[in-house]
Amino acid sequence: MDKTAKIIDIHGANEYKTISKTRAASRGIVIENARMLISHEENVDYYSIPGGGLEKGETPEEGCIREVREETGYLVKPVCHFLTINEYYEEYKYTSYYFLCDIIGKSKQNLTANEIERGLVPKWMEPDKMLEIYAKHGDYASTNEERRGAYMREYTALSEYLERYKKVLE
Repeated sequence: MDKTAKIIDIHGANEYKTISKTRAASRGIVIENARMLISHEENVDYYSIPGGGLEKGETPEEGCIREVREETGYLVKPVCHFLTINEYYEEYKYTSYYFLCDIIGKSKQNLTANEIERGLVPKWMEPDKMLEIYAKHGDYASTNEERRGAYMREYTALSEYLERYKKVLE
């Protein structure tokens, strides 16, 4: 893991004093032709940076490669671990490792039943457009806490990416 990666902590209003459960995930930011690869669940209109939970014994880099391939069908190589976000909700600590990735090939998606049901498809979108979508995380506070938290996390990660690497897109 990159020791220079920035660490950001997000504390939910419902955070318990004692953390008894943890979950780690990896996510890949893939940029090509000034657009970024996004996982879009069309049936519920939900956008996410490709990634997901680590499997037992898997490194964050391995998890990023596997999750991006499964969700999007793209084979990637993580080139930089630039950010770690720790989220604290109830008794949980969720850790997300964010990597900048290069595409090295193409495969096929390997979706879960839930992802198929939700209509997950890969899309290429402008980072600024995604930032606009994620910026509305507060709109979900009273209706969908999971989406509010996920969009706030993705907004934080994408803002950090754009602050550090926007010149790459220009």
